[in-house]
Amino acid sequence: MNKTNILIVDDHQLFIDGIKLVLRNNAKYKIVNCATSGKNALDILENEEIDLVILDIKMPEMSGTKLAEIIKEKYPDIKILVVTSYHDSEIVSKIIDCEADGYILKNSGKKQLVLALERISEGGLFYSQTVISSILNNVSDNNKTDKRKEKLSAREIEIVKLIGQEYTTQNISTRLNISPLTVETHRKNILKKTHCKSVVGLIKYAIQKNLI
Repeated sequence: MNKTNILIVDDHQLFIDGIKLVLRNNAKYKIVNCATSGKNALDILENEEIDLVILDIKMPEMSGTKLAEIIKEKYPDIKILVVTSYHDSEIVSKIIDCEADGYILKNSGKKQLVLALERISEGGLFYSQTVISSILNNVSDNNKTDKRKEKLSAREIEIVKLIGQEYTTQNISTRLNISPLTVETHRKNILKKTHCKSVVGLIKYAIQKNLI
């Protein structure tokens, strides 16, 4: 089984040590490296093979949201899980805008962290329903300005709807009785057609187009 390579980015060593402890005996994940700043994280990403980044929002020199934006621009295949102490509407909006794949609070338990990592690693999202509602509100005024006209097939729309329900690749595969590889191929084609860089971006697009 291939392990998911993880980079932890947080300016508090205690938090980094805590994540390491939680995942120490988990065979699915390998903590490849840790960074205490955004700049340090970008240097690591240039030299290490990373699948998933766990990061905080409030950090010196470069915010976590800015770092997430850069990662999604330069390394669109890398998944991002935001783990932070902040949950006000402004912060939530910023997290949505940077298109992180998941968001949990630092006071969440071990089970929620592992569940979030599993969901994201399998191609799904991990956002609370409250945050999904924020996405709805966040894009409600943008329908008139979205000029993307690409048409999705009936099967692609079906997959988009399941992604919007936080189905993972394996969940979709089972539901539609198609292989996980076929699901991934559809997912890549959908992202290409819609010019979206992440699943969150795809959800925004789907809401704007009234697909979900």
